[in-house]
Amino acid sequence: MDTLFWRLKDENLLPRKYFEVDFPMIVARKIHNIKSKPPLSKPIMESHSGDSLLIDSHSLDSTRYSIVGADLRFSSDLEEKLKKHNLDIQLPTLLVAECVLVYMTPQQSADLLKWAASTFPVAMFINYEQVNMTDRFGQIMIENLQRRQCNLAGVEVCRSLDSQRERLLLNGWEAAHAIDMMKVYSFLPQADVKRIEALEFLDEKELFEQLMQHYCICWASKDSSNLGLANITF
Repeated sequence: MDTLFWRLKDENLLPRKYFEVDFPMIVARKIHNIKSKPPLSKPIMESHSGDSLLIDSHSLDSTRYSIVGADLRFSSDLEEKLKKHNLDIQLPTLLVAECVLVYMTPQQSADLLKWAASTFPVAMFINYEQVNMTDRFGQIMIENLQRRQCNLAGVEVCRSLDSQRERLLLNGWEAAHAIDMMKVYSFLPQADVKRIEALEFLDEKELFEQLMQHYCICWASKDSSNLGLANITF
């Protein structure tokens, strides 16, 4: 139920086109919300230059926004649907995955990363998910999720920051970096940190730090146009 498209539009920061991909059942729910809530549908119409929106039960396509129901484990089906909605693979492209790859087997996530690296000549891939999952804290996280019938099929790739980087480099990306979320937190402007920490009293700082050390941001790039993507960092 991400709202990034609407926030980017409010800030006049929309890319040429914004694509979302999720399972068809989730996409159907989101399309229903978009159609039934004017604050969601109006920005899409405002940025649409065609005669009418292309909508069915599992996809919505407009000039600047598209949402597609697909299974990321099957990249050929995914590519066909994206191209049907006018994906331009020649444009510099940012791909973002938030706790997605960890639910695939290592082979399935490798196939997806290879597809992305071979499809987009100029691109950056950003991945947010678990890391350092072989220590005691990580094992407790896995056990808690398993008790809720939630299987992390790709957790073996989340051993370390190095294993996260290696996965990207081994699957066609030219440069890759990874840092844990505690490091990210330390980079935030101190004014933001004070505002965040004032919202709710944090009495378990050690637990917070442990949790942040078990999630990471990884990013990788391909840059046939020499835009300097490999130099982008925190």
